[in-house]
Amino acid sequence: MPEFSRVIQLRWSDLDPNFHIRHSVYYDWGAFVRIEFLNEYGLNYQVMEEIKFGPILFREECVFRKEIRSGDEIKMNLQLIRSKKDFSRWSIQHQITKTDGTLCSVLTVDGAWIDVVKRKLSSPPEKVCEVFEKMPKGEAFEWT
Repeated sequence: MPEFSRVIQLRWSDLDPNFHIRHSVYYDWGAFVRIEFLNEYGLNYQVMEEIKFGPILFREECVFRKEIRSGDEIKMNLQLIRSKKDFSRWSIQHQITKTDGTLCSVLTVDGAWIDVVKRKLSSPPEKVCEVFEKMPKGEAFEWT
C-alpha cells in the first residue's frame, strides 16, 4: 500500500512556553492518524463496538529530532513495523516531517487488541485483520 499520512494543523494550544510543540501533542497526533487510518478502512468506532474489540497500547515512545515551530507545514504518516501473524500484537511507527522532507520526530507505539467484554487480550476478529493487512509496512517490517 502507498503511504498513509495526514497533514497536521498546528494550533496555538500545541505550543509550550518556548514556542516549541508540547511533547504530549506528538502522542495526540499519533492517535489521530491511527484512528484516521482505521476509519478510512472501515474499522470505525461503531464497528469496534459491534465486534466488541478495541486497540490498546502498552508503550509509546517519541524521538525528537528537529524542532517544529508555529507556521511549519507538517505531515505524519504511519507504518506497521512489527506484528504477530494474527495481528494480536503489533508495533506502529509514525514519522513527522516538514514539507521539505526534514524528519522532525519518530513516534513508535506497541499495542494489541482487547476483547472489551472479557477484558482480556485476544486475537482480533477477521475485520481487524483485513484492515491491518492494508496498513503500509515499514522497510524493516517483521513478523514476530
